[in-house]
Amino acid sequence: MTVADTMSLADKVAFLSQQSAYPGETGPVETKETHMSWVFLTDRHAYKMKKPMRQERLDFGTLERRRFFCEEEVRLNRRLAPDVYLATLPLTVADDGAPAVGGDGAVVEWLVKMRRLPAAGTLEAMALAGRLRGDHVEAVAERMARFYAGCVPERIADRDYRRRFRRALADTQCELRRPEFAMPLHVVDRAVDRLARFVDVEGARLNARVWEERIVEGHGDLRPEHIYLEPTLLVTDCLEFDRSLRLVDPADELGYLAMECEHIGATHVHDWLFDAYAEITGDRPTDDLLGFYKGCRALHRAKLSIWHLNEPDCRRPDHWRDRARGYLEQAAIAAERLL
Repeated sequence: MTVADTMSLADKVAFLSQQSAYPGETGPVETKETHMSWVFLTDRHAYKMKKPMRQERLDFGTLERRRFFCEEEVRLNRRLAPDVYLATLPLTVADDGAPAVGGDGAVVEWLVKMRRLPAAGTLEAMALAGRLRGDHVEAVAERMARFYAGCVPERIADRDYRRRFRRALADTQCELRRPEFAMPLHVVDRAVDRLARFVDVEGARLNARVWEERIVEGHGDLRPEHIYLEPTLLVTDCLEFDRSLRLVDPADELGYLAMECEHIGATHVHDWLFDAYAEITGDRPTDDLLGFYKGCRALHRAKLSIWHLNEPDCRRPDHWRDRARGYLEQAAIAAERLL
């Protein structure tokens, strides 16, 4: 066994939580744990370490896989936040056992180094503070419209596009019906049934988006907390671990953003966003199509929220159950408005 083999995940977190791990940085290190990573915040930078985990559509199980996805995270996010994602750095251990960020010893982990951005400048924070204006959202619509226009349309069969939604709905329904989650089954089933019926009855609307070459490799996780409005417009945290989840209709991805804004009470964002997007692009998806996309997204977020109860050290089960129910309610409302 080498020295590097003896450094556990807890050892890595403990070392990276110390200011001394980052020469040139000042002040204490703020440590945050998410479902998939640990993030270490210094005064000027953020260092992200992916957890060694495997689950549905995600594999960070080996050191080499984590390196690959760190590099993907940097590459993909430079499309919409070019000066934020700075580098992929190794965490190393020398022969004497001393760890270092960017050292010359044996590599035991990989990190993404980012420029730290002010949390108060996110779309989410500004909406919650009552500071969000229509021109902020119009700027987001303009930036995303330019981004999508620069993407090469993806070749996908219309039947495969429809099938993707059917499979996702069936999978989400199965997960939300698990007895240990104690979700209201009649609400789950009603929402899924109506969304699935849209695919069957109104499939031509989905087909049209494919035929019009709307499907592109987008952001994949366009949420209000990932959009920075101040001091300059940046879009961060692109989904890096599964390309298929980035293959989207812009109307779907922007609908996801609008749905998440509604979840925090910013219901006016939808009209601001899609009015501006239509003015810029000429693309005016129907209300039913947007409602379908938003319902599917809300249902998926309900599943992701309730999955937190599976974590062995889930600290706030009531929070995640309430959050899942909130998304489920959004999905149900969107589904009831269809057809």
